[in-house]
Amino acid sequence: MRWTPQRRVLLEVLLASRGHVTGVELVERCRAVDPDTTPSTVYRSLDALEELGLVRHSHGHDGVEEYHVLPESEHGHLRCEACGGTWEIGAAEAEALTRPLAASRGFEVNLSHLTVVGRCKGCAGA
Repeated sequence: MRWTPQRRVLLEVLLASRGHVTGVELVERCRAVDPDTTPSTVYRSLDALEELGLVRHSHGHDGVEEYHVLPESEHGHLRCEACGGTWEIGAAEAEALTRPLAASRGFEVNLSHLTVVGRCKGCAGA
C-alpha cells in the first residue's frame, strides 16, 4: 500500500477519533482537511488498516458500517430502540449470551458484530 497524502490524512483523522465512527463521517472529516479525499481511497484504506488490526468494523442497528479505532478488547453493543442510546458490553459479559450458542450449535460469535437491541432501564420503566 502506497503512503499517499490522502492515506496520511485518514490516519491522522482516525488517531483523533474516539469510539465508533461511520465511514461517511471519516470521509467528511478527511475532506475537511483535504478536499481531494475520495471515498474509495478511505474505504480501501480502512480495509487494509483492519487487516493490520488498527481498526475494527461493526454494523450499527440500522446496518451502517461503523469503525472502532484501536479497540482495546473485543466487545459487543447494546442499543435502546426507544432513546437510541448505545453501550458497549465486554467479552466476559457477552459470554453469558453467546455461550449457549457455542454449546448447542458449536457457533462462535464475532462480538464486533453483536448488537442486542431492546430498551434501556430508563425507557423500560417509562
